[in-house]
Amino acid sequence: MSSLPTVCIIGAGCSGFTTAKRLRDHGIPYDCFEMSDDVGGNWYFGNPNGRSACYESLHIDTSTTRLQFEDFPAGADWPHFPHHSLIHQYFRDYVDHFGLRETITFDTAVEHAARQPDGTWRITLSTGEIRDYDALVVANGHHWNPYLPAYPGTFDGPVLHSHAYRSPFDPVDMRDKRIVVVGMGNSALDIASELSHRSIARHVWVSARRGVWVLSKYRGGKPADKMMMPPWMPKKIGLALSRRAIRKTLGNMEDYGLPKPDHEPLSAHPSVSVDFLAKAGSGDLTCVPAIERLDGDSVVCVDGTRVEADVIVCATGYRMSFPFFDDPALLPDAEHRLPLFKRIVKPGIGNLYFAGLAQASPTIVNLAEQQSKLIARHLTREYELPDVAEMAATIARDEAKHLGQYYSAPRHTIQLDFARYVRDLHREIEAGRKRAAAVR
Repeated sequence: MSSLPTVCIIGAGCSGFTTAKRLRDHGIPYDCFEMSDDVGGNWYFGNPNGRSACYESLHIDTSTTRLQFEDFPAGADWPHFPHHSLIHQYFRDYVDHFGLRETITFDTAVEHAARQPDGTWRITLSTGEIRDYDALVVANGHHWNPYLPAYPGTFDGPVLHSHAYRSPFDPVDMRDKRIVVVGMGNSALDIASELSHRSIARHVWVSARRGVWVLSKYRGGKPADKMMMPPWMPKKIGLALSRRAIRKTLGNMEDYGLPKPDHEPLSAHPSVSVDFLAKAGSGDLTCVPAIERLDGDSVVCVDGTRVEADVIVCATGYRMSFPFFDDPALLPDAEHRLPLFKRIVKPGIGNLYFAGLAQASPTIVNLAEQQSKLIARHLTREYELPDVAEMAATIARDEAKHLGQYYSAPRHTIQLDFARYVRDLHREIEAGRKRAAAVR
């Protein structure tokens, strides 16, 4: 019988199943519970659990070489920016290749997770079964609980979040409609560009509280994320060089008809599109300020602009949610913050791990693959965490390092520079290995 701790993994998206693979490699006994009928999470189009935000035309904004798993490379014939169907099949192939499918319990949700007086975790499943585990890995994702803003007034037509958007015809037939898309993140740019095709909407307006820098997927004929500055370069220098290159390549956002950004390039999570600027510059869509109120058949913007509209699509982001926790200490605060040591461990609770709970640039797909290295070594006692005070100090330093370039907003509380984060994570794993050796 194994002397290693037993582990419960919540979720079999890319963060859950890559963590499961690492634990299996280390001989750590685990159960992985997935509320859907297949792996893939957010990249499972039409996911019956209702938590996928995939729309039919969705392509990932991260290039193939940046998103692939290190122990399961993508196909040599893959395009630079794969369609969601290829990503989902890649996930399914990974799970089958490593024999993980039989270790995942599908169609079963974790409804409650409570820490017991002895520190173990009591897990209540949707089947009614109760199980106890020594450790818990939370990999339920953070792009499934949509935030829908509340505006004064009423609107006569349908209002939907981008999470519900599947195509120009589902769940709302957008043909010949006047459409307002709220937001200028990646989903907003994609959906607005698609709907603004002259064969679909009568017209599209994009409403936003502030201007953004809309970046291209390509720079100099190559995927732009391949041109990111290396992690060994001082961040201040790397940012300055990148910002200069972006300004030189794109020019001013106002020249395309967009509002002037109130921040430098790369001071927000990148908004990336291959055709939004062309659509705006061609007059196929129009940018307007934030919505102040709704008025029957119209939206009224903060500058007094009145837009007659038939449909509103809110691409307004998501809330971090852990519906299985009822302990307030394990939930994000009112400012959407959940500070974690290396974005994995909450200080003082050494047997609870969060996998993939970050907004990584350029990719989140293989984030947990890297985080699982620390998790597995900690569970096998090859790695020792710092004390609580040191973890708190490290969290403060890391947040200053990763969040310092971004303007303050809920969307930026879990932002990471992937390459720099992975470099620091590997250094921490080595430091923890030395701590573990010292206490043996």
